[in-house]
Amino acid sequence: MKNKDDIVIVSAVRTPFSRFDSVMADIPSIDLGVMVMKEVIRRVGIKAEEVDDISYGSCIPAEVALELDVPARQATLLAGFPAENISVSLDRACCSSLTCLRLGVRAIKAGEAEIAMAVGSENMPRTPHLAPGLRKGTRLGHIKLIDCLFELGYTAKGFAPVAVDAGEVALEYGVTREMQDAWALGSQEKYAKAYAEGKFKIGEELMPVVIPQKKGDPIVIDKDESPRKTSMEALAKLKPIYGSPTVTAGNAPPISAGASAILMMPRKKAEEKGLKPLATIVNIVASATAPRGIAFIPAYTIQKALDQAGLTIDDMKLIEINEAFAAMPLVSTKILAKDNAKKWKELQDKTNVNGGAIAIGHPVGASAARITMTMAYELKRRGGGYGVASICGGLAQGEAVIIKV
Repeated sequence: MKNKDDIVIVSAVRTPFSRFDSVMADIPSIDLGVMVMKEVIRRVGIKAEEVDDISYGSCIPAEVALELDVPARQATLLAGFPAENISVSLDRACCSSLTCLRLGVRAIKAGEAEIAMAVGSENMPRTPHLAPGLRKGTRLGHIKLIDCLFELGYTAKGFAPVAVDAGEVALEYGVTREMQDAWALGSQEKYAKAYAEGKFKIGEELMPVVIPQKKGDPIVIDKDESPRKTSMEALAKLKPIYGSPTVTAGNAPPISAGASAILMMPRKKAEEKGLKPLATIVNIVASATAPRGIAFIPAYTIQKALDQAGLTIDDMKLIEINEAFAAMPLVSTKILAKDNAKKWKELQDKTNVNGGAIAIGHPVGASAARITMTMAYELKRRGGGYGVASICGGLAQGEAVIIKV
């Protein structure tokens, strides 16, 4: 029997994810957030004033800083939500929009909200260069600029670039460069097949981004821009990045812009509204480990979520593990398979079945909500069942959600 207190997802939407050099690169992430916030309630006929709580994730603060530093509050007001609406901006690296979902679940369970929204938005290509010390003035000499995207800034405080950590850990788990390239190729091929079958279409997961022009028709972006054709031969020619032993531009995702939003409420509220849930949130957890463990933190987080819910990995019809690099799904599924080769292959076969971030893109603040909704829509197409989605965040943080459709 369905519990009336279950928290259900009633609407989930995202923009297409951009290439580095597309017209979307000029749209502030706050404006992308506004787009999905408006659309996620429009689709189910919820009024802005009915949403009690909004959590908004973004993790490239330098880009947000171009419009000050309260993206949740600004996006909420610009999207037409009442001034009395409660919102919070947060940064838990790539985990951010799943952290937002978790906070929304908490707010509803605590009785602080009936309807909550989780948002993630990022425009990585728009990230400015920084000129530290310039405010004090430079009397003579060159001005130093810092690129926040280079190594994501981790080396500034003595940490290794995540590509180095992921590559080294992958090799320790027997996941070779060739295996990572093969996974990357598979991600591109699975996405191409899914797109051809109409799985990534406007009206389900996707909404269009419409960019007005001073003259002529607006530019309409209605599909993800980064998927591409490649081959094992082409991937093998790429050099590793940042000193990683295995990670290349080919088995890592592109730098992207995009936004995602998920609307949730108790089942009884959805019934009152006459809304059919897209998915029930079974459990949602966070975790963290030593900074070097970014490649395997999804596995640990998934196992934590399963243990709390009294479920096993075999109960999951689908798995989504964000492709921060190809190393993440490969290492994490191997750990979940307990090093059983047959089981490892079975888990790989139901992980990221429509491709992942390597093909789609990875606008970091938006990706966790993206993998959640991608899985929910695919479970619906397959007649329902359990699914688990997990994502790693910088310096080995993790989030995971189990849903049932």
